[in-house]
Amino acid sequence: MSNSSSITQFLLLAFTDTRELQLLHFGLFLGIYLAALLGNGLIITAVACDHRLHTPMYFFLLNLSLLDLGSISNTVPKSMANSLGDTRAISHKGCVAQVFLFVFLISTEYYILTVMAYDRYVAICIPLHYWTLLGSRASVHMAAAAWGSGFLNAVLHTANTFSLPLCQGNAVDQFFCEIPQILKLSCSDAYLRELGLIMFSVLVVFMCFLFIVLSYVQIFRAVLRIPSQQGRHKAFSTCLPHLSVVSLFLSTAVFNHIKPPSISSPSVDLVVAVLYSVVPPVVNPLIYSMRNQELKDALWKLIQ
Repeated sequence: MSNSSSITQFLLLAFTDTRELQLLHFGLFLGIYLAALLGNGLIITAVACDHRLHTPMYFFLLNLSLLDLGSISNTVPKSMANSLGDTRAISHKGCVAQVFLFVFLISTEYYILTVMAYDRYVAICIPLHYWTLLGSRASVHMAAAAWGSGFLNAVLHTANTFSLPLCQGNAVDQFFCEIPQILKLSCSDAYLRELGLIMFSVLVVFMCFLFIVLSYVQIFRAVLRIPSQQGRHKAFSTCLPHLSVVSLFLSTAVFNHIKPPSISSPSVDLVVAVLYSVVPPVVNPLIYSMRNQELKDALWKLIQ
């Protein structure tokens, strides 16, 4: 029996062993990564440069884009480098860093999405109190709380996971280091402490999910009471992108963790992991820019 510190490197799951397919994987991930950089980079620049977008809603959107950039940069470049170099290795420190950053960024993104639901609730249901409840100071405090909570969550999970004794080898059945795959390498019963921490995190996630659902129930009730069709359309145009992003984020992540063992296999796990870790950072900028006229105008002005 040895603990994780005695392992100098881990072996990640390769997409393929065929050289031509490895180069195809590199090219495909390169295109996805560049699209994510471009889309999120444009949103960050547009929000930062256009004074009309200096509102709480776009401030939280800027945070979301930063998190998406960090999330995809944490996993995709290493996978691309491994395919190009025909290797599966990642150092122990690199694996620790990947786990920490992944938990930190994913947790913070979920908290930011929860705050964004509150922002839309206040803007539509109690608009007269919007700037009282969501002024610049309050918005910064909420964002700081989300980032701080994500950081604390990542520290606890990473420290707990890599303090476990590992006696099942060093082959990780995923294209990046993640906690469920590391736990599979731990000795029997040694992972129960981490499972307790995971259950607490699941409870927090469920509470945030319940808050988002209740917020949108109130939002849709308020929108349906708006007399003018133009007013309803404007309200929906600011809510539907956020709701779509939340749905994409939750559906892929939840399916990855609760899918039945009967359909679980390295190839299925690999595809699902790509869906919840790679696809959202690319799709989120498209979702927000397609239905938001203010953001489209700012992006067009920026491109010109």
